[in-house]
Amino acid sequence: QVQLVESGGGLVQPGGSLRLSCAASGIVGCIKFMGWYRQAPGKQRELVAGITNDGSTNYVDSVKGRFTISRDNDKNTVYLKMNSLKDEDTDVYYCNVAIVRTYWGQGTQVTVSS
Repeated sequence: QVQLVESGGGLVQPGGSLRLSCAASGIVGCIKFMGWYRQAPGKQRELVAGITNDGSTNYVDSVKGRFTISRDNDKNTVYLKMNSLKDEDTDVYYCNVAIVRTYWGQGTQVTVSS
């Protein structure tokens, strides 16, 4: 049914950029929220950036001014533009879509290293 396919992760040097994409398919209903989370080993999953159905966005403080979330409603796709990447941004990033239930992508690895 609902499938979230992520792409765009990879290895980048500090100061570099990546653009994550998450394409949702099989959607039946109104998407209330789309967002990106990350989860470090031994830590709980945290919201990095989110966008609501009215276009409002929010970001964790550590990425404000560097990351930008956007979505294409016609394609049911959410993006995360990541600029000025730092070592501490290294993590697995998970796409999230909330309809009636919450759905998760498989995760895409972002590694920032010199």
